[in-house]
Amino acid sequence: MLRFLTAGESHGQALVVTLEGLPAGLRVTEKQIQDELARRRLGFGRGPRMRFEVDEIVLVAGIRHGRTLGSPVAIEIKNTEWPKWTEQMSPHPGSPETILTKPRPGHADLVGMQKYGFDDARDVLERASARETAARVAAGAVAKLLLAELGTSLISHTVQLGSVKANDEARPAPGDLERIDGDEVRCFDASTSADMVAAIKAAAKVGDSLGGIIEVLGYGVPVGLGSHVHYDRKIDGLLAQAVMSIQAVKGVELGRAFDQAAMLGSVAHDAITFDPDDQAAGGFVRQTARAGGIEGGMTTGSLLALRAAMKPLATLNRPVLETVDVATKESTVSFKERTDVTAVPALGVVAESMVALVLANEALRKFGGDSVAEMVRNHDSFMAHLDEAPSAAAPE
Repeated sequence: MLRFLTAGESHGQALVVTLEGLPAGLRVTEKQIQDELARRRLGFGRGPRMRFEVDEIVLVAGIRHGRTLGSPVAIEIKNTEWPKWTEQMSPHPGSPETILTKPRPGHADLVGMQKYGFDDARDVLERASARETAARVAAGAVAKLLLAELGTSLISHTVQLGSVKANDEARPAPGDLERIDGDEVRCFDASTSADMVAAIKAAAKVGDSLGGIIEVLGYGVPVGLGSHVHYDRKIDGLLAQAVMSIQAVKGVELGRAFDQAAMLGSVAHDAITFDPDDQAAGGFVRQTARAGGIEGGMTTGSLLALRAAMKPLATLNRPVLETVDVATKESTVSFKERTDVTAVPALGVVAESMVALVLANEALRKFGGDSVAEMVRNHDSFMAHLDEAPSAAAPE
């Protein structure tokens, strides 16, 4: 299985991610990972940290001369701000100069303090911070490289920011990546992008924040990833859990699930036709993408579509949310940390990474292989015989 573990705090020395289960022989370079991390810093409405945080990485283990060894891969992402925080975040015995006792509503502060018995919200917020997603994107960059060996690619775009909705009838293809990343809010609908920017400016003017919705699209996803057999192997459940784990995400939709809920069954599903020239799923083609490329907990080989809803960020540039000082128990307003007006454009990149990690894990479970070459051979053999599967009969 492919699994990953991140470590590190927002203002600590570094973030670290360990990725275990990768086959040997996957080509990986520092530049490929840093390019993905740079995409995470995109988007109008991001805070000043995105302008000077360079996400310098070190490939610590598991890669030799640009290829994975089959052993765990460890990646370090240095924090540019560490020199300013050496005393406040020191791992050595002592006490911090300031204690944060006014938790932010909507953040992990208060419940984390209660759960772990902390008297300082910084003991919670440093790990709960979305800075941790940089480590996920580093791991996701490697997972994307593995998926590319199978002809699978992912792209995301912003479909709603605040109350401004894009015309989402047209969906971007992999070739549109440069255009989307070049847009200020990573919106495929250029006519709506300016309205989204205006909404961000209006929120920034009053010190407020905005949420929104992004969509991740998967092209060339192999048929049969996931399983209908066990609840914890259903691909839709795995994807939902992975994307819901991203900070500030409060909802995940596969395909057009909420629209489907209002449809009659006779029109809600994706009709199936057969085209011998389309070998993506053995010639079987879904005419629409209402199910998001998933049926019965398994990928169908058609377009994978997932949406994630991010709430407005809990940290405001003009704190007005009422809270209680945990030390005095008096009513007050929450403390202020440096923050973004919105992180929705960056959410798409982080969600791509989480989707990639889930798909890569299930591809390895399906096709196996200790090396990339072996995994690709197994995949190609499966695809070559896919059209035989429906007619295969059990032995008498």
